[in-house]
Amino acid sequence: MNRRHPLKRSAELFGQAQHLIPGGVDSPVRAFGSVGGTPPFISHARGPYLYDVDGNEYVDLVCSWGPIILGHAHPAVLEAVNLAASRGLSFGAPHPGEAELAAAIVALMPVEKVRLVNSGTEATMSAIRVARGATGRDKIIKFAGCYHGHSDGLLAEAGSGAATFAIPGSAGVPAATAADTIVVPYNDLDAVRAAFAAHPDQIAAIITEAAPANMGAIVPGPGFNKGLHDLAHEHGALLISDEVLTGFRSSAQGYWGLDGADEGWVPDLFTFGKVIGAGLPLAAFGGRAELMDLLAPSGPVYQAGTLSGNPLGTAAGLAQLQLLDEALYGRLNDKAARLKAAWHEALSQESVPHTINSIGTIFSVFFTDKVVTDYASARTQNTRAFAAFHAEMLAQGVYLPPSAFEVCFVSDAHDARALDRVVAALPSAARAAARA
Repeated sequence: MNRRHPLKRSAELFGQAQHLIPGGVDSPVRAFGSVGGTPPFISHARGPYLYDVDGNEYVDLVCSWGPIILGHAHPAVLEAVNLAASRGLSFGAPHPGEAELAAAIVALMPVEKVRLVNSGTEATMSAIRVARGATGRDKIIKFAGCYHGHSDGLLAEAGSGAATFAIPGSAGVPAATAADTIVVPYNDLDAVRAAFAAHPDQIAAIITEAAPANMGAIVPGPGFNKGLHDLAHEHGALLISDEVLTGFRSSAQGYWGLDGADEGWVPDLFTFGKVIGAGLPLAAFGGRAELMDLLAPSGPVYQAGTLSGNPLGTAAGLAQLQLLDEALYGRLNDKAARLKAAWHEALSQESVPHTINSIGTIFSVFFTDKVVTDYASARTQNTRAFAAFHAEMLAQGVYLPPSAFEVCFVSDAHDARALDRVVAALPSAARAAARA
């Protein structure tokens, strides 16, 4: 379906925003810098669709970067938020919703205690502070291409928007802070061993995405996450599993494992976000009780937030978590499988080199014929071909992540009509990529 209306109003709004907001956006990748063109300005969303201010309807394969797992404006989530809002927007005091959401997280994930925060960046930053407080050490190991938020020490060779704009770090990060971050290639246990050998008794933690999804979808190799756990503990460090994106979305437990729990190992700390807030600003970090009790007011590690555990966010998140079950994940897997197969068929028909990686319901298409296992191999892709593909899909009414280093999401609201529209748009987008 071709776009019926040009992005005239969106362009006007983007121009106005650029005078008031750096780059015209509040998160860099939204500016469409790596794919070109004008970003559509969204007026509203419902089910699997976004609607822009120019009157265009798009099948949404971004889903607000993951949290919209039930679909936009789901009635149960709206009802919970409206009820919570009628009671007040913020209290700056404890309220029942905090413990209710915490209990839901603890029931579903192998953590004993959690603390609610406002963003994934806060969650990862705070988990690292706990790890440093627990070990008395300063250095951390992270993986090239993994994105753990924009706190100073975690921007070294980050993925996500930083990968899109080829930023190895960031201006404004003190050299001394960056020096405490050791960056190694993903899926390379030998590099992790070498880092521990080079910095004995100095490393507080390894932080990893349970299954990376910020340099495109990357699958951890067999035994990789368990190997990280074992190496960390061998050297007196902790393992932090960042599930801000994957948690509750792709049942990423399969990638570090409840199977790991059966074998007597799980990560020491976890971070969660996205799905647990149902689209509102809410995240969490958690782990074993003895680690979490290091946090003030119980212990000496300070962390605080005026709006943490906001009643609207906890209500939305709890309403959404209560509707997630294995049947829903089965439906999401089926939908993702159909789209991956259609993507492969369309690109193969036009002889466009590509590799498709997936983490359960999350998937990405790399415009390269190489096997993609880490940041270096992800960067071999043809980003010009992706940009051409993206532009044509947008013209056909399909909203994709505006970066070759991001992933696609489906929701339970993506019905046959929505999926058919995506599939119908793929051949012309593949031809555009072939010409790039």
